[in-house]
Amino acid sequence: MKAARLHAAGDLRVEDVPSPGEPTPGWVRLRVTAAGICGSDLHNFRTGQWISRAPSVVGHEFAGEVTAVGAGVSELACGDRVVADSRFWCGECPACRAGLHNVCATLGFVGELCDGGFAEETALPARLLLRHDPALDPAIAAMAEPLAVALHAVRRLSAPAGAPVLIAGCGPIGGLAALLLSRPGERPVLVADRNAARADLVAEVSGATVVDLDALPCDPNLRHAIDATGSVAVMARLLDLLAGGGTLALVGISHGRLDLDPNLLVEREIALVGCHAFADELAPAVAMLGDLAPALSRFVAEEIAIDEIPAAYQRLIAGTSGGLKTIVRIERGR
Repeated sequence: MKAARLHAAGDLRVEDVPSPGEPTPGWVRLRVTAAGICGSDLHNFRTGQWISRAPSVVGHEFAGEVTAVGAGVSELACGDRVVADSRFWCGECPACRAGLHNVCATLGFVGELCDGGFAEETALPARLLLRHDPALDPAIAAMAEPLAVALHAVRRLSAPAGAPVLIAGCGPIGGLAALLLSRPGERPVLVADRNAARADLVAEVSGATVVDLDALPCDPNLRHAIDATGSVAVMARLLDLLAGGGTLALVGISHGRLDLDPNLLVEREIALVGCHAFADELAPAVAMLGDLAPALSRFVAEEIAIDEIPAAYQRLIAGTSGGLKTIVRIERGR
């Protein structure tokens, strides 16, 4: 079968590899139907930061169809359409026993600790699969994982009803967070991004308002913001803008360190909230897919085949790809 495998930082190859065999106990074999390219995929490709086995089939945002189940699997059957939980947790550490799988002591991710979804077929533990409506377009189903990440950030931010929210970064997570927060009549949502076309698309789809982060005046009513850029300069600017009693939720992948005077947090009672992957948000995200499908489809920049993944990585890294999400549409033999 055809698969995109990461061998080392900067070394992504599309190769012919053996298909998964019969699944071992507790595992399930899937025919992958669609997968999304994530910013963390690009980060790992560029830095190798999370390479724990090589080569490994990349891709942790994907949907598929069950083609075989291992011994002991009773909750899934052949033909079920499913989405993948990206988190590979141990189930035994104190965090896992408390239900906090996203901060597992040995947490890894699908596509790193085990093969992922940039392949015609893959295998996963049954515990990492959730059924979705079979009528859903696979491209929409593949967006369940980033939608869960955005939903987790929104929940962690915990902005009261009606309170304005500023979102910095209109990539997939920022755009999806804007979509979740901008339900009619709920609150004013402000979005900012250096890529004007992307910010305009998010505003058009979600109903948010585009702002210039550098020119935005301080507003005593603005107490809640999400950073989906990972830029320490953007984080510092958001902290400057937030009124006392505010919260900044951090969900972007950073490439630097924040030079911070803690007195700013103390005297203004500003809360910095980390948002790592998602907790129990995948199931509610899957339940939202049908209603959000028209909006989600507008966020899809392009659909490509497995052979085109390396070139898509380069476009995304260079910032020349339009839209928010590149989807790998997988059909056997393409």
